[in-house]
Amino acid sequence: MPSYTVTVATGSQWFAGTDDYIYLSLVGSTGCSERHLLDKAFYNDFERGAVDSYDVTVDEELGDIQLVKIEKRKYWLHDDWYLKYVTLKTPSGDYIEFPCYRWLTGEGEVVLRDGRAKLARDDQIHILKQHRRLELETRQKQYRWMEWNPGFPLSIDAKCHRDLPRDIQFDSEKGVDFVLNYSKAMENLFINRFMHMFQSSWSDFADFEKIFVKISNTISERVMNHWQEDLMFGYQFLNGCNPVLIRRCTELPAKLPVTTEMVECSLERQLTLEQEVEQGNIFIVDFELLDGIDANKTDPCTLQFLAAPICLLYKNLVNKMVPIAIQLNQVPGDENPIFFPSDSKYDWLLAKIWVRSSDFHIHQTITHLLRTHLVSEVFGIAMYRQLPAVHPVFKLLVAHVRFTIAINTKAREQLICEYGLFDKAIKARGMDSTKDIPYYFYRDDGLLVWEAIRAFTADVVGIYYESDQVVEEDPELQAFVKDVYVYGMRGRKASGFPKSIKTREQLSEYLTVVIFTASAQHAAVNFGQYDWCSWIPNAPPTMRAPPPSAKGVVTIEQIVDTLPDRGRSCWHLGAVWALSQFQENELFLGMYPEEHFIEKPVKEAMARFRKNLDGIVSVIAERNKNKKLPYYYLSPDRIPNSVAI
Repeated sequence: MPSYTVTVATGSQWFAGTDDYIYLSLVGSTGCSERHLLDKAFYNDFERGAVDSYDVTVDEELGDIQLVKIEKRKYWLHDDWYLKYVTLKTPSGDYIEFPCYRWLTGEGEVVLRDGRAKLARDDQIHILKQHRRLELETRQKQYRWMEWNPGFPLSIDAKCHRDLPRDIQFDSEKGVDFVLNYSKAMENLFINRFMHMFQSSWSDFADFEKIFVKISNTISERVMNHWQEDLMFGYQFLNGCNPVLIRRCTELPAKLPVTTEMVECSLERQLTLEQEVEQGNIFIVDFELLDGIDANKTDPCTLQFLAAPICLLYKNLVNKMVPIAIQLNQVPGDENPIFFPSDSKYDWLLAKIWVRSSDFHIHQTITHLLRTHLVSEVFGIAMYRQLPAVHPVFKLLVAHVRFTIAINTKAREQLICEYGLFDKAIKARGMDSTKDIPYYFYRDDGLLVWEAIRAFTADVVGIYYESDQVVEEDPELQAFVKDVYVYGMRGRKASGFPKSIKTREQLSEYLTVVIFTASAQHAAVNFGQYDWCSWIPNAPPTMRAPPPSAKGVVTIEQIVDTLPDRGRSCWHLGAVWALSQFQENELFLGMYPEEHFIEKPVKEAMARFRKNLDGIVSVIAERNKNKKLPYYYLSPDRIPNSVAI
């Protein structure tokens, strides 16, 4: 009788093993096997991290094996099990891999195909077509769209983390609980001792050092020492936490009535302001998105104020960016003066602090939350709903949406609840010239990483799509793209996302957007938060007084009273610390330990990808040598694969 050698690998994460009964059935082209209990006498099977092998004898020839069915049945209590993969050695000596990388829960079962990636058109056998269809029907019931808040991209239909499908929940060792992480951060930073003074103000700027942890030679300490300087202020728009707002000013806006006379002390080329604009030396950051937002009452006695500044910056003779004019609200007028470096020290300082506070809010809500977290969640939900596990795009993207839906659900539950195309984008803002703007490391490193990802996605697309027609006629791919557009982006053309994809080049660029957003872009705007935001005056999370409406009246006392109180400062410091930490067992860009792809050409493409990334790491390391302000957020060895914190 024919005999097969079956090998079963259990995950190595906590609680991945099981004591339940595990059964296996084989489905071949000429027949199906009986249900076999996988059990070794006097041996504890399916322990965490175990790789167990079994001999399975069948009564008759099964032909080519099409599917493997794994069933888990209760032994004593329900015991979840994480199955990595199954391999099969056939009687003829063939070796077949069946990737899984899923949880089996309750009286669970999973039907696996071999690991070769297949498009829908490749499946001609009825049982494989049916398997593909049933998998998506099941997933679409599990992964449902929900409107979290009007105007936002749709998100997963789950009120809390435990409502999510088990396959996208955090592993126990990876589980992120913001309350616990925040408490750990407070303990690490030794700032719990200030919490009893929650609503009291600091005495002066030096007072903030009481909660500031000095770590030798770090960016955060340099920020503390130089935050009042115009050069440090301007540098952050290029390489700080939010390096995506600054754009070249091609025309002075009417709502910012600045003249040459007002700023001539800042202009170094003996040109008029209009001439400086024409030569490309004037840049602008406009926070108009914050316009019209009223003061927020955090408690009966405390108001939080916002401003919507417009900041004009100048590229000086040594190609450094410095601010030359700040208007704190959008409509010019007598009670909305324009502030200049020539004003009194504290007038100018408070104006810059207001800009930094507005930058913090736009960074957290738009740059960070919306454009990395929520957009990446959209890709993840659409992927699970429309792409079966055998699809090459699913295999490519699954590592890049790992834990994203879970972290966002945690955030909606604990953090933001009621209480509580890269090169094109750079060019569109006029920020693409390395000669004109030589110190824009976010742009330089981002372009290197973008090109490495684009080359990788082009390789993978080329393996499975031999023509543009195959792309256009892939119904599952088109359903994925449509789901992203219709539900995730709410059908808005302004989102920039297409309704369909017609060419291999478009598909490669689309996949590059997905991977870059989830990995590099998130790394660039997330992991520098402690560096740039831990010194509270440099990134105030709240302002306790409205913006000044006149010049010549600002005092140091007024500035300190406007900045966050002790309690808010402590909370903020703990939060940016927790959010800036890499997780245990972090998977960085190019690391694919789950082998969803088994084909040699894809593995070779992955090897080329990793080699390209290693080269970028070396380039960035060399550039950063001896720099007082190194830029390392886009070094591939510091870019996690997915949005998971």
